[in-house]
Amino acid sequence: MNNHVNKPKADNRHYRQATFLLSAGNAKQFPQHGSEVAFAGRSNAGKSSALNTLCDNKGLARTSKTPGRTRLVNFFELDQERRLVDLPGYGFAKVPVAIKKEWEKLMTQYLSEQTALNGLIVIMDIRHPLNDYDWQMLEWCQHYQLPAHVLLTKADKIKRGAQQNSLLKTRKLLKEEGIDVSVQTFSALKKTGLDELVSKLDEWLMQT
Repeated sequence: MNNHVNKPKADNRHYRQATFLLSAGNAKQFPQHGSEVAFAGRSNAGKSSALNTLCDNKGLARTSKTPGRTRLVNFFELDQERRLVDLPGYGFAKVPVAIKKEWEKLMTQYLSEQTALNGLIVIMDIRHPLNDYDWQMLEWCQHYQLPAHVLLTKADKIKRGAQQNSLLKTRKLLKEEGIDVSVQTFSALKKTGLDELVSKLDEWLMQT
């Protein structure tokens, strides 16, 4: 018996309205009003694909076979008071050290100074979660008391049993380190986990 036949689809209509607002290269350009949720993750972990699936718009966030193309903080407007934010991918990208330092400075400014930020979606490849940069990002969230939600992407790349193992192991490791965040599996290709992601975003954005 298929238990998913009558399962309602995620009500992501708010996110389908997302339109590009601006790209910021320094903190002075960050919008200061309203509320927003940011997406962060290692380059090539599937961040842009997750955003595009959420908003049902394949061209919204740039996807590239060359990791590290997103070098600015990109803001997408849902309405006059709510936004989604695409942060530069961290690690892996083959770019000059000077550019990486600029990225780090921009990320630090955003996470520490952006008062409109309500929460952070941390994107990780389900096959390789919790690398050094991921830990650093989650520790940042703890330091600034910023709510975080881990999205284990590319779940379609492995079997269901392996998905569950990765999910449970990730939760266990985070709990052992005293990092209190929610974790879920996600596939941009099959749209599995979309309901859970929408629910978390609604909690952070739509009740403010």
